[in-house]
Amino acid sequence: MASLTVTDERVGATPAKVIQPAWVRIMHWVNALAMILMILSGWQIYNASPLFGFSFPREYTLGGWLGGGLLWHFAAMWLLMINGLAYLVTGIVTGRFAKKLLPITASGVLHDIRAALTFKLGHDDLTVYNYVQRLLYAGIIVVGVLIVLSGLAIWKPVQLYYLVMLFGDYPAARYVHFFCMAAICAFLVIHVLLALLVPKSLRAMIIGR
Repeated sequence: MASLTVTDERVGATPAKVIQPAWVRIMHWVNALAMILMILSGWQIYNASPLFGFSFPREYTLGGWLGGGLLWHFAAMWLLMINGLAYLVTGIVTGRFAKKLLPITASGVLHDIRAALTFKLGHDDLTVYNYVQRLLYAGIIVVGVLIVLSGLAIWKPVQLYYLVMLFGDYPAARYVHFFCMAAICAFLVIHVLLALLVPKSLRAMIIGR
């Protein structure tokens, strides 16, 4: 209790430091909106020509039919591409990615996974990402690049045939696109759960402090 009291007094005595700058918060929520729109409209498109023996429930799709799903998907695509590119460039130029996401080591990831499973992973300083966060955030950036490239290959297979060849062929590009979507969905679930477990991280992404 004494340590908590001291901590509270220090927080009250000094202004809370900025954890998430304004540009990160804005781009984060724009990306979240774009990804949700793309996932729901993508499920509508998938249902028109399933890759596997299942379809997504109609109530969880966006667009109402194939044409509507495509319109929503293309609109969200430009939002995601422009905002995502701006996020990548800004993150690299400002050095945020290097500072927040590096280094990533196997030993560090394993250590933090064990700590998380035993509820011993600390979240005292939100300005420092643990190794699991670094791996997840760096990984989702790679997945984001792959889903955009595979999506472009599917959208314009003739004009962008070199992208299709990068994935092997058109059906392979569809599978890559699908599994990238699945990875993003899994990331979103984990991301939301972690935000609920550590509410101050959600607050920081809303008000910055």
